[in-house]
Amino acid sequence: MKTLAFDTSNKSLSLAVLEEQTLLADLTINIKKNHSINLMPAIDFLMASLDLCPKDLGKIAVAQGPGSYTGLRVAVATAKMLAYSLKIDLVGVSSLYALAATITDPETLVVPLIDARRQNVYAGFYQNKESVRADQHIALSDLLEELKGQAKIIFTGEVASFSEFITDHLPEAEIRPTLPSAFELGLKAQSMATVDVDAFVPEYLKKVEAEEIWLKSHQPESETNYIKRV
Repeated sequence: MKTLAFDTSNKSLSLAVLEEQTLLADLTINIKKNHSINLMPAIDFLMASLDLCPKDLGKIAVAQGPGSYTGLRVAVATAKMLAYSLKIDLVGVSSLYALAATITDPETLVVPLIDARRQNVYAGFYQNKESVRADQHIALSDLLEELKGQAKIIFTGEVASFSEFITDHLPEAEIRPTLPSAFELGLKAQSMATVDVDAFVPEYLKKVEAEEIWLKSHQPESETNYIKRV
């Protein structure tokens, strides 16, 4: 079975096509582009390069979040459209996993970061490619305080702008920037349960700024009846 995997949760655009555990082709664009414009042409290019048709796919794997609100909406909406129209399986994988999965030292805590602005980050916690703690949105200073005393740590993902701050607080930690791996997303999806396409939504981990401002002067009736978005 062939799997199409993609991630548009941050600046980079990453795509891959797999057949079971084998990578057939991948593509990563590491410049800031409009993912809503470039995602489908990139998918078409990758599929055409392999002489594949949409009917050849059996599964869609997508980075579900956290990350850029716009990027997540683009990815999830595209993944749902493809899975629904092709009547194939859909699997959502953490965007932070896509940044951490290439680092497999079993004795090291791998902490992938995505910039959440204002010195906040989305952070994951992995050892040997397995999550040991839920993804979270947190102030970078609070995260570093929590990790004091951890024997071996590698910070990865979108770490370039935080490297000096991290080194000042945790001088023994290793800093290793990485790009998201759609190939690793596709591999992970092989062992995960499929989701209900209609109910599938991004994992934002925090409300958008407009909602936070609105909530300062309004009280939603309930969480279940509040804003639901794709």
